[in-house]
Amino acid sequence: MGEPARGVASMVAACTIWGLSALYYKLLDHVPPLEVLAHRTLWSFAFFAVVLGLRGRLRMLFAAIDRPGKAVRILAAAFFISCNWFLFILSVQTGHVTEASLGYYIFPLVAVLLGFVVFGERLGRAQWMAVALAAAAVLVLTLGNGVAPWIALALAATFGLYGLMKKRLAVGPVVSVTAEVLLLSPVALAVLWVYQRDGGAYGASLGDSLLLMLSGPLTAVPLMLFAYAARRVTYVTVGLVQYLNPTLQFLVAVAIFGEPFGAYDAIAFPLIWTALAIYSLATLSRERAARRAVTPSSADPTGVMRPRSEGAAKP
Repeated sequence: MGEPARGVASMVAACTIWGLSALYYKLLDHVPPLEVLAHRTLWSFAFFAVVLGLRGRLRMLFAAIDRPGKAVRILAAAFFISCNWFLFILSVQTGHVTEASLGYYIFPLVAVLLGFVVFGERLGRAQWMAVALAAAAVLVLTLGNGVAPWIALALAATFGLYGLMKKRLAVGPVVSVTAEVLLLSPVALAVLWVYQRDGGAYGASLGDSLLLMLSGPLTAVPLMLFAYAARRVTYVTVGLVQYLNPTLQFLVAVAIFGEPFGAYDAIAFPLIWTALAIYSLATLSRERAARRAVTPSSADPTGVMRPRSEGAAKP
């Protein structure tokens, strides 16, 4: 199996774990979501720290937060990802996994909007059309159900803001997430101290204790698979395969958890799927155009490829 094939397989494995994770959190629906989140934070840090230690990369962890600017950015990222984790756990416990899947479907479009607002990135006609369709889907759900799909919107927003904080952070994904949970660990310990004082879930039964400890590898393993895949497959492939995550969440919610899927959902979700199809096709088209702009004949004597427009230029 070649490098690209291994990358795709790793990406599929990561998204499958994420997509089916609702089944795991459902087993802990009798544990307060904040307590589950605190355990996830601490056990994730423990797992990541062991991984970095075995790789001899613990020094990189402290280098990631050795300057105030980097530390503040990582702390902000930690805040947004912890909010995202909490909302997903809450959506499972309150029977809103369908809505959570909607949030992860619309996340790429929220990321596009954030890029436009914060960095002034240009949006093409197809991207604006996709954003408009997503907005229409949210409007349908809001008017139809009498309340905005706040869990979906909050999940998409927190994940988008998380990505925004990490966009210009020159730190690897495993190191940065380890730094994030490290900074969150004091808060997690305080939360667990309160819960354990009143009789927390950890230690109450062997099953619950093992499940809570499992939250560490359940967080770390797919992230490492994703990081491995991202270095070996194209950006478009990453984007397309990522839709496996909310699709599995959606199927788990409807087929296994038996969550209702009403008439307004039947209108909104196809709108979202159409928006994502338009967005993905536009992204694929741009990538193909970028590839055509670089040809073997435009390589310099060192073998470095140059854009076609520069191919005839002399050194």
